[in-house]
Amino acid sequence: MTPTAALIFDVDGTLADTERDGHRPAFNAAFAEAGLNWDWTVELYGELLAITGGKERIRHYIDNYAPTLSDGARADLDGFILNLHLAKNSHYAELLAKGGIPLRPGVKRLLQEARAAGVRLAIATTTSPGNVIALLDHSLGADSASWFEVIAAGDIVPAKKPAPDIYHYVLRAMNLKPEQCIAFEDSENGLKSSLGAGLRTVVTVNGYTRDSDLAGATLIVDQLGEPGQPMSVLAGNAQGAAYVDLGLLKRL
Repeated sequence: MTPTAALIFDVDGTLADTERDGHRPAFNAAFAEAGLNWDWTVELYGELLAITGGKERIRHYIDNYAPTLSDGARADLDGFILNLHLAKNSHYAELLAKGGIPLRPGVKRLLQEARAAGVRLAIATTTSPGNVIALLDHSLGADSASWFEVIAAGDIVPAKKPAPDIYHYVLRAMNLKPEQCIAFEDSENGLKSSLGAGLRTVVTVNGYTRDSDLAGATLIVDQLGEPGQPMSVLAGNAQGAAYVDLGLLKRL
């Protein structure tokens, strides 16, 4: 058995349930601020989540839902999308500062357990670096970004999930082999990315991803769980464990 040397976490939907009540209203606030009559409902946003990356999601919406845009916006579409995304990130940071997006159950406990045991930590996400730091700062404290040896985020690799590039980047940066690590994801695209890099993966589903094709995951649960707040195992063998801890991960 190869000892687990590192845990690599996705962010949105994995560390915190950020999508429906975080990024989505932040996008809508940015749209309203720009004078756009776009409304990303809960249902529509679930469809848009098939596209990874916020800027990519906006472009997909423009291309496929044909909203009306001014000639100026059309003339510099890249700049228009970038400015919308920057505004969205600003609104998202405000939501975080208000404490409206807590970490998912079991996340803080597992991170602290890993640190105490000397298990290395990393992040592999398509969300922007600023969003990652803001979530960590408001959820775990101002120094919590230093808990993670590598924070691979945003456009650090050209091909975003489901491509495995972001995980390859983390593995190279940490000088680790896939079999030495466990990834944590919440979505089909994220799982395809981690599996493509050869990583065993624990998936914690949410309302958007519960019915996704998650074949290949080592363990699928509704949350990481806490003592007194057990997880529900949806697929895989948790060997009777009530929550995900280092002991369970070693057995997996």
